[in-house]
Amino acid sequence: MRKLTRQIKVGDIKIGGGAPIVIQSMTKTDTRDVIETVRQIKELESLGCEMVRVAVKDLESADAIKNIKKRINIPLVADIHFDYRLAIRSIQSGADKIRLNPGNIFDREQIETIIRFAKKNHIPIRIGLNSGSMPDPGRMRFMKNFKCSLEGLEDWQAMVRYAMNYISMLEKMDFYDIIVSLKAADVLTTIKAYREFARSSNYPIHLGITAAGPVSTGLVKSSIGIGVLLLEGIGDTIRVSLTAGPEEEVIAAKNILQSLGIRRFGPDIISCPTCGRCQVDLQRIVSGLSSILKVQPSMDMLKIAIMGCEVNGPGEAKAADIGVAFGKGKGVIFKKGKILKRVGEKDAVKELLKEIR
Repeated sequence: MRKLTRQIKVGDIKIGGGAPIVIQSMTKTDTRDVIETVRQIKELESLGCEMVRVAVKDLESADAIKNIKKRINIPLVADIHFDYRLAIRSIQSGADKIRLNPGNIFDREQIETIIRFAKKNHIPIRIGLNSGSMPDPGRMRFMKNFKCSLEGLEDWQAMVRYAMNYISMLEKMDFYDIIVSLKAADVLTTIKAYREFARSSNYPIHLGITAAGPVSTGLVKSSIGIGVLLLEGIGDTIRVSLTAGPEEEVIAAKNILQSLGIRRFGPDIISCPTCGRCQVDLQRIVSGLSSILKVQPSMDMLKIAIMGCEVNGPGEAKAADIGVAFGKGKGVIFKKGKILKRVGEKDAVKELLKEIR
C-alpha cells in the first residue's frame, strides 16, 4: 500500500496525494547556454521525463530560466546551493520549483526572504538534503536556527533530525508546499533515512541515491534503493542519478517503475541471456525490436518473448503474450506457449510485428 502524502503542484504536475510517481532528471549542460540546455530538455521530454532540474550557479544561470521556460513543455526546477539570492532570481525568472540544500542555506533571515517570494508566486520548495552536505555536529552548536543536536547519531538518523528541524522552521513561516529528499551515496543509509522520515511526516518524498556512479554500478544502487522504498509504498517522484547522459536516467527510472508494475511505458520484452546453444544474433534481433517498440505506446500491456534456443522456447516463455524462439537460422512464433508458425531469422521481427498488430 502506497503511503498517502500531501499533494503539491509543480507547474501543471501533481506530486503526492496518490498522483502517479513522477520521473525527473537533471540537465548536464551549463544553464547559461540556453540553446544547448533546451536541446537536452527536449530530448528528455521525448523519452518521458516529466520534470527537469537545472543547476543555478550564478545570476546569469538564474536569468536564463526565463528563456528556457518559453521553449520547453515540462516543469523546471532550479537547483540552489550556498546563495539564497539565486533562489529569489530563479523564482522571478519563472522556475516552477526551487530545490534548496539545507546543508548550505540555513540562515533564517535568508530563508524567510526566499519563502516570501515562494508564497507570492505559489512556488513549492524541495528540501533536498544530501548526506555529503550535512553540517558536522560541532558546527551545529554555532547555527542559531538549529537547536537539535546531531551528536552520537548514525548518518541516517542525523539526516532525518536535521531535515525535520528545517521543515519546522518553514512551517513556522506558514509554508507547507514542501517536498523532501534525503539522499546518500550509501544505499542502506538512504533506505533507513527515507523509512524513518516516512514514519514521521506526510510531506511528499523525492527518491534517489545521490552520486550513484557510472551506469554499471549506479543502476544497481539506484534500482535497489529506489525499488525497496517503492515496494514499501514510499516515494512520490524519483530521479536516478548517474554519471552518464541524462537520457540514461530517464530510461532507468521508467524501467524501475515498470519492473515493479507501478507504471507502464511500453511492452515488456523477455529475452534470454544467450549461451552456446544460441545460433542466431539474438542481441541484434532484440535491439532492433526494442527500437521499433519504443514508438508503440499502444502495446504497453504486452509481454513479448525473444528466446535464443529450444530450451528457452515457448515452454519457458509461456507467460508471454507472444514471442519467437530460434533454432539454427530459423524460429517459431508462439502465442501463450502455443506455436503459430515457423519463420526465417531475417524475417522474424517483421513476422512477429504482424502478429502483434
